[in-house]
Amino acid sequence: MFAALHARKAFSLIELVIVVVIIGIIAAIAIPRMSRGAAGASDASLEANLRILRNAIDMFSTENGGQFPSAANVVSALTTYSDGTGGLNATKTGAYIYGPYLREIPALPVGAKKGKSGIAAADGANVGWIYDDSTGQIKANATDSEVDAKGKKYNTY
Repeated sequence: MFAALHARKAFSLIELVIVVVIIGIIAAIAIPRMSRGAAGASDASLEANLRILRNAIDMFSTENGGQFPSAANVVSALTTYSDGTGGLNATKTGAYIYGPYLREIPALPVGAKKGKSGIAAADGANVGWIYDDSTGQIKANATDSEVDAKGKKYNTY
């Protein structure tokens, strides 16, 4: 009767081994996912920035008679006010009622031009984004050799 009153106070060796195996399995799954985290975050940021830029260009086009901003003034067109015919002004007035579509141009988050936020028709000193004013298309200023973890070229996003 005295022995029945004593409760078990320790883990058995098999219980400890099972816990260690479970922790090992969790680590084997989690560590590779966390190591891809930074690259995956940059890729997601590139997609988000392109979506924002493309939406702003489309909104400008919609509110300005279907015309896209010119490559020479695309930054001003997206960050200042417009009058519905493509005219731009730094302040909102009775005529300049549309926009601004962005507070600032986002920086390119990947590749050799990472951190650059300029927009131009061709590569240049501070150019992070390549813009075609005839179609309104914008893409990352990246070389064909700059790819994401899946092998997709950044300049084709």
